[in-house]
Formats: sequence, structure tokens, C-alpha cells
Amino acid sequence: MKNLLTSALIATGLLGCATAPSDLQQDRSYVLEWIGERPLIDNSHLSMTLGSDGRAYGNAGCNHWFAAYTLDGERLSFGSVGSTRKLCAPALMEQEKRFLQALGKVTRWDLAPDQQLRLWPTDGKPLRLWPEEG
Repeated sequence: MKNLLTSALIATGLLGCATAPSDLQQDRSYVLEWIGERPLIDNSHLSMTLGSDGRAYGNAGCNHWFAAYTLDGERLSFGSVGSTRKLCAPALMEQEKRFLQALGKVTRWDLAPDQQLRLWPTDGKPLRLWPEEG
């Protein structure tokens, strides 16, 4: 009886909150909130979409960025990151540079208990993103 109850709870999603690799949604846009230990500059908008075709892209705050990526379970890595070449305020350009450099160091992903997407570099704090509304 206990095994039947456990199976029923798992099937209905009432038992267990483990993050499964399938929780990372491709072809969905995510909005960046933090780069490592630093929040974003107010009113800046950085985004990421992982296309099902193996291409990632988004807005880096000033410029649009793009890169190939590899997703294998909880492992995630980005190839060389390219971007457009528009100039913005120095603080935005510095933030953009930190973001693009951080993408190149990502080695894995997970979901926080609050369902925030975290992209982890080899060392240090993660990039933290939320699914984009809308």
C-alpha cells in the first residue's frame, strides 16, 4: 500500500521537488537578474534564449549577442560569443562585458528551489535568470 501511495504522489507531482535536466526549457527567453555577485544596473535588460537548434542569443544590455551552445543533461557550455558593436554608456558596456565573459565560463545549470535558472561557471557565483513573462 505504501508503494502505491508513493507512486500516486509522484505521478501527481505532490512528492519530490528534484530538479530534472528536462526542466531547462529551450526556445524560451530568460531575463538575467544577477551576474555572479552583482545585480544588474537598474532598468537594464539582459536576456538569453537557448534555441532548440543549438544556438543561443539575446540582449546583452546594449548589444545583441549570439553563440553556439551544448546542452547535455546538467552540463551546459557556450562556444565563442559574438555580438553587435553598438556603443552605450560606460557602465552598461562594463556590465555587458562581464556578462559575455561569464557566459564563456559556464559549465553547468540548475534550478534554485524558487525555480530561478542558475548558470554556474567553473568557479564563483552563478548567472541568475528568470523565465521571461509574456
